[in-house]
Amino acid sequence: MSNYNGVIDELIKGEWTNPEDQKKYGIPIKKIEIRKTLDGLEKDLIKSLHSDQRLLIVSDPFTHNAMGSRIFKNIKGKVNVDEYIWENPSSSIEGVEHLREKIKDYDGMIAVGSGTVSDSIKYATFLEKKTYSVFATTPMNAYTTGTASISFNGVKKSLVAHYAQGVFFDLEVLSNCPKRLTAAAFADVICRTTAQVDWLMSNKLLETDYQSTPYSLLALYEGDMIQNASSIAQGDINSLALLTRISAIMGLGTSFTQTTHVGSMGEHGISHYIDMFAKDLHPGTSHGEQVGIATISISKFQNAILNKDTPPIISPTKIPEEEIVNKLGEQMLVNIKKNMKPKLFDQKKTDLINNFFEKKWIEFVQPLREKMLDYNIIWNAMGKCGALRTPEDAKLDSIFYKDALRYARFIRDRYTILDLAGDSNQLEELINV
Repeated sequence: MSNYNGVIDELIKGEWTNPEDQKKYGIPIKKIEIRKTLDGLEKDLIKSLHSDQRLLIVSDPFTHNAMGSRIFKNIKGKVNVDEYIWENPSSSIEGVEHLREKIKDYDGMIAVGSGTVSDSIKYATFLEKKTYSVFATTPMNAYTTGTASISFNGVKKSLVAHYAQGVFFDLEVLSNCPKRLTAAAFADVICRTTAQVDWLMSNKLLETDYQSTPYSLLALYEGDMIQNASSIAQGDINSLALLTRISAIMGLGTSFTQTTHVGSMGEHGISHYIDMFAKDLHPGTSHGEQVGIATISISKFQNAILNKDTPPIISPTKIPEEEIVNKLGEQMLVNIKKNMKPKLFDQKKTDLINNFFEKKWIEFVQPLREKMLDYNIIWNAMGKCGALRTPEDAKLDSIFYKDALRYARFIRDRYTILDLAGDSNQLEELINV
């Protein structure tokens, strides 16, 4: 029974050495298993982490059919466990409160996929100071993060929560998940390139924190993952294991950095904008699918601006207040003014940056170019994996998507290529290319 964990086993033991700083690193998750099948192993996996606990295993109707019923059958009578099939799961604060009521008579929970079930249980058990583990039903990165994506009155927030005791990936189950979910997982990790360039650029211009450890880990497998994009789409077990491993590592990035910046910059801002403001125009796309489309756009912007040998000329930041009020409302303008404070360039800051660019532009862009994948590599790999690449692919209104590119920079305090493009008066031209 093959173990596909790779470097993850070293991280669990706290024995992985980062070649960049020669320090040893570990992770807060006690056990991660990526195997061809976990059928029959569930009892031992759960008992090793939740000994003598009374547990509630939670799935939704889809994940129950995919894996939950098998897990409960294999552990019933061997582990002190009850089963709950959550008919209408919701990764909202209301859904979290629902689970908090359910867990009162238990010591912990076992989540069976999906992102909605997993994130809701993650946050509910965090609030109740109880433990949980998760059996994944897709190869996405959210299972290994210490944050949860929860909606409050329709506004999605990334909240500090806690890490699972164990995260378990059954590749045979994952190979049968909807192909669009596998493609979305691929898109949600290939965004490494755009997020890293944005974060490093922010570090260089605004002296924000930047840490390379997660990227050293992702670099071990990213090239192979891209090369195997077609095989991943076909459900090949070995290729799917590669995607799963890199997804798990991407999720673990927050444990090294204590921030989601490692994999969430301009491309995620665009996805957040879509979820927050599309309303009736929302096509029902998942987070990963939207991130994939946005990654294509951000890569185009990064390649266009940062590959030039002459620097852009920066102007003081302008917040289009009237446009924002008309499109997003008065309250959103208040939030935007707060979010923009750390990256609002006045004339003095503008002069300093323009002077810096004039003298050291190539020195500034060279390390960014080294982290940046060529646009065509991303475009082709996502195509081979079957990922959505354009708003048209997603049946997302093209005018609304252009607004997302135009205004997403204002809804978060993270400095990205959208800010550089906006402050150098290139954004509108790039949007309409």
